[in-house]
Amino acid sequence: MVDATGQVSRALRAAPPDQVAEAADRAIRSVLGALRTEVFLADYRITGLWPVRDGGLPDDVLLACRGVAQRCFSSQLPVRESVAGRWRLFLPLSVWGERLGVLLVELADEPDDVIMGQAADVAGDLAMALRAADRETDRYRRARRRDRLSMAAEMQWELLPGRGVTLGAFELAGQLEPAYTVGGDHFDWSVDADRLTVTVLNGAGMGLSAALLTAVTVNALRNARRSGGSLEEQAELASDTIFYQHRGERFVATLLLEVDTRTGRVRAVDAGSPRLVRVRGGTLAPIELEQQLPLGMFAETRYDVQEFDLAPGDRLFVVSDGVWAADPDGRGSYGERAMARAMRATRLQPAGEAVGTVMRELHAYHVDTDLRDDAVVVCLDWRGPGGRDDG
Repeated sequence: MVDATGQVSRALRAAPPDQVAEAADRAIRSVLGALRTEVFLADYRITGLWPVRDGGLPDDVLLACRGVAQRCFSSQLPVRESVAGRWRLFLPLSVWGERLGVLLVELADEPDDVIMGQAADVAGDLAMALRAADRETDRYRRARRRDRLSMAAEMQWELLPGRGVTLGAFELAGQLEPAYTVGGDHFDWSVDADRLTVTVLNGAGMGLSAALLTAVTVNALRNARRSGGSLEEQAELASDTIFYQHRGERFVATLLLEVDTRTGRVRAVDAGSPRLVRVRGGTLAPIELEQQLPLGMFAETRYDVQEFDLAPGDRLFVVSDGVWAADPDGRGSYGERAMARAMRATRLQPAGEAVGTVMRELHAYHVDTDLRDDAVVVCLDWRGPGGRDDG
């Protein structure tokens, strides 16, 4: 049996960062006998899939493939189809649950189970290579953007940890809008042993100054966390950092969560306005926490931790003010009724699709106007410590 995965993996490791897609194409043609391949990457708003290689596919083939590729991307399952005597395989490109895009492999003959398995392994290796290469070249980021990013948005996207992560106990996803002009809102997370830390920031102001404030806050929180600081110590260090920079004139509303992935116990510091909503058994209800001072409002502010438990099957949404309080044309805030309907509509969707649904409904709520504020949606699905491992 041809060691397809090993050969492709070696080819990817030897390739320059900006040539990963071409190296994969050559290797897949060689070991799987593919007629052609293409790598599609999701754009910043996750509204479409776009080819990495210019001229890689004829326009008619590209148009035909996009719809099937989107089905593969949404379901995160391989899709195959027969077209004019040839077979096309569409395979999700995902790393630890973060959905990057789709790999197309076109074959002359119908693939058997062995080929399907090899192709899936190749897609996994390619996804890992693309994620690593993304730090060394701008090529894949150019493929993902459909418009020029503002300077503030460029900074915010660089700060993000990713757009999703899936492990045995949980699935987590986040989305940031408006993707190309976002200013201060942000989300961050980290997985460390039996602890998942999630933060959502409701940044004050707009543009570059808001992005700079958020950058200071995120890095202060990370500095405390990476130094072994507790949740309250993370909040206190970030608060002091902001205060001594701006003397109380600027501050950042922040929600910090720490999930014990062995038990589902959640420790929380509510330092401002991001809202927390739990969906359990079809019932949607806010989790009421004692709201404390935003980070940076006063010197030497101390924060208290509150706790609650997650049950297997629970879904948590965290949303910034740009979602909860959005009130286009005086129609009433999105969070009053429309947001609950959107969240209930995600019942059968994975977390990565759920954040997109809530955000699309927010755009629809604005009808023909642009979002007037930054918006963040984070979704956490809690499976429990014995949950299925999709990593």
